[in-house]
Amino acid sequence: MPPAPADAVKELAPTGTLRTAINFGNPVLAQFDPANGEPRGVSAALGRELARRLGVPIEFVPYKAAGQVTAAARSGVWDIAFLAIDPARAVDIAFTPPYVLIEGTYLVPNDSPLRAIDEFDREGVRIAVGEGSAYHLYLKRALKRAKLVAVQTPSDHVSYFLKERLEAAAGVKQPLVRFVAENPGVRVIEGRFMVIEQAMGTPQGRPEGLRYLRGYIEEVKASGFVARELGRSGQADATVAPPAP
Repeated sequence: MPPAPADAVKELAPTGTLRTAINFGNPVLAQFDPANGEPRGVSAALGRELARRLGVPIEFVPYKAAGQVTAAARSGVWDIAFLAIDPARAVDIAFTPPYVLIEGTYLVPNDSPLRAIDEFDREGVRIAVGEGSAYHLYLKRALKRAKLVAVQTPSDHVSYFLKERLEAAAGVKQPLVRFVAENPGVRVIEGRFMVIEQAMGTPQGRPEGLRYLRGYIEEVKASGFVARELGRSGQADATVAPPAP
């Protein structure tokens, strides 16, 4: 990839540092490194590599949930972020094509009569969701009869589902599958209600920066960088997004 144009560097790192929002609410993409407390995972690796190519230092701005990242988009505290593409978020955030595809599905008690994805939009079905998450935003549009119960900290919504004996919890498939392995009283519904397109974003109004980011994301997908970093962080079952049309 050719050197970053000066206009792109100026837009992406206006303070001279690439301020990179990291959402620790999605363990597929970001984790804490127990050895040094630094962010690791594919999002952190993409941020570090981008900073290297821009020729600027990186500063990670941590968040516990995607909704918090989105809410800070107008505050000027971050320059790039890693979020699922959603039309509500796109009001303030300009997105690249996706670099990873993950699935949203449901978790239910073992004795639940709910067996298929299309059975959840019913009266009396209460579904715990992480407030402001990609699957929360999607289900708000898609479900007409089921009730969504939004939990402020996304990582707590599964425990809330269990505590309050709700009918289901929605979430990213991989963490739900890992939860079932340690909690045999629940099961994951086969299939998916959505494909979650994880992308890089920057605040609206940075056209040259966005142009560079789009090329960057396509290059790191094609080179195998994204796949390698997913594997390195133990997330090899996540799918690298195909080339953008």
